[in-house]
Amino acid sequence: ETLAATSKMPRIKNQARPSTKAKAAPTKKRKVAYEDDASSSSEGGDGSGSDSDEEALASAPFTDSNAKWLKPAGAAGSIDDEGSSEASVSQLERDAMLLDAENELQALEAAEDEQRQRQDQTAVFHLPTPEELALDEDRVVPPGELRDRIESVIEVMQDFKNRREPGRSRSDYLDRLEADLSEYFGYLPELITLFLKQFSPAECLSFLDASDKPRPLVIRTNTLKARRKDLAQALIKRGVNLDPLAGWSKVGLKIYESTVPIGATPEYLAGHYMLQSAASMCPVMALDPQEGEKVLDMSAAPGGKTTYIAQLMKNTGVIIANDLKVERQKATVSNLHRLGVKNTITCCNDGKAFPKVMGNFDRILLDAPCSGLGVISRDQSIKLQRTVKDIQRTAHLQKELLLHGIDSLNANSKTGGIMVYSTCSVSVEENEMVVQYILNKRDVKLVDTGLKHGKPGFTRYQERRFHPSLALTMRFYPHSHNMDGFYVAKFKKLSNSERKKVGKEDDDDDDEDEDEDEEMAVEEKEEKGGVKGKGEEDDIDADEDDDEKKKALRKKYMSGNVLPEDDESIPSSDEEVDDDAGRKEEGGVGDEAKKPPPKKRFEKIRKGKKKKGKKDVVPKEPKSKQRAGKPKKEGGGGGPSSKKHKK
Repeated sequence: ETLAATSKMPRIKNQARPSTKAKAAPTKKRKVAYEDDASSSSEGGDGSGSDSDEEALASAPFTDSNAKWLKPAGAAGSIDDEGSSEASVSQLERDAMLLDAENELQALEAAEDEQRQRQDQTAVFHLPTPEELALDEDRVVPPGELRDRIESVIEVMQDFKNRREPGRSRSDYLDRLEADLSEYFGYLPELITLFLKQFSPAECLSFLDASDKPRPLVIRTNTLKARRKDLAQALIKRGVNLDPLAGWSKVGLKIYESTVPIGATPEYLAGHYMLQSAASMCPVMALDPQEGEKVLDMSAAPGGKTTYIAQLMKNTGVIIANDLKVERQKATVSNLHRLGVKNTITCCNDGKAFPKVMGNFDRILLDAPCSGLGVISRDQSIKLQRTVKDIQRTAHLQKELLLHGIDSLNANSKTGGIMVYSTCSVSVEENEMVVQYILNKRDVKLVDTGLKHGKPGFTRYQERRFHPSLALTMRFYPHSHNMDGFYVAKFKKLSNSERKKVGKEDDDDDDEDEDEDEEMAVEEKEEKGGVKGKGEEDDIDADEDDDEKKKALRKKYMSGNVLPEDDESIPSSDEEVDDDAGRKEEGGVGDEAKKPPPKKRFEKIRKGKKKKGKKDVVPKEPKSKQRAGKPKKEGGGGGPSSKKHKK
């Protein structure tokens, strides 16, 4: 009766998952006990009979009318209301179990990695001793080992207090890092030292890595003949994969890959675009030439910046494209014709010849010659060919060119009076130090370049402190902007006169710069055999009456060595000295003897004889008059000498 009653009960959906057999067994026992209680109550409570029946029911298999859908926990499958089999439910469970196992494994691996990183960060790196390095001299160190040691030293430098080895100083780690970087990347050690002074160790490693990777190919649309949208569509049809350069450029296109040569397409030959790096567009954008202006490009070849200036001016005004070498100007003329530029005049003059050649320009662009430390990815030979002395020589030349360029500007120009100075170098000696020198020498100021995608220039470097306005200049790095290393500064000329010295600080800065320039000039002449050692003097006597002595004097003077007088601006190696004018001044030849400028004043001394006084010379300055009136000492200098000369 009980079983019949239970068979009439509504079916209950089995929502429990058949995960284990232990959960189903208690249910069976409870059902059996329920049946036993029901039978015992119906029979009137016979104790012996109930026990035997209970044992029989417990040993008998469970069967009833619900056996078709109710199965033991170990059996496979139960049918739900929607008719899905238990096989599908088990598959979902297996997938869930696998997913849980994967998550647990990932969590375990993450914990192990975190523990390993914590150990690495707190571990003390063993720096090789000189004895250990001596053993490795005969062994070729693998690049991977060098790289690991470089990275380990950089990690120690970032947390030097906690991770340094006892008894080792910071200089020991820096020396090891310099040697490893020089060997791994193939640079001269002095260049690595220069980079480590300018960058942190981690940033220096990033800079060196980026300098070994090629920069993306970039083209500039010539808006005089085409639009960027039309040019991009035409190149895409030819199988070129490209994108716009960046948000700061409206004419640049970046080339990823191409099935045709970019420098030989019909669009290139028609002058629709120009191959130009992204960094070299920045100086022209900072110059911001206006229509109808008179612009000078002091170092124009091969014409990339000149043609960009012409397209911004829309072929109006006048552009003077100057370059020192005639061979390089051939490429400039070719690009000007190909791109359809009509407002440009090319010339070949030394940049130091301006403003004698031409002046009163509204705007001037000087992309000065430099060491090329920012374009190492293009020329790997720079790693072994450039030295610190080369950087100092180029910095001296840049100062001269920049001074002559500013003198060629018209400060009264209504729209201009602007000069942009740029280099493809990252060294401070060629950038901030040159700009600071110009600020001390000329009445100019730095203005905003208008470029927002670079890093500001340095206002302090090692022990040097620069003017705060140098923060307006812009720097570009390969590892930060994926561009060539570049520097851009923008000057505004305030007046056409030289800057007046205000205080003692300006005098000290000028003296330091002049001393450095003088040392560089003397070193250059010593290398060429043009300057004698200390204490040596030429024996020259100027006799006005004897022509033979004049010829001998001239011959000996031209072939001998001379010492330059103290001067604010040191003449470069290619500057010619008017020897004849100086000789006439010292000897008093001619009716109208003129005093030479400071650059052309030299001492002329005769050994063992008294030099005659210059009675015929009519000096213009009181100091020269005092010197001319006094008799000259035996074996001494006949001309005026400065303190630095005596030293």
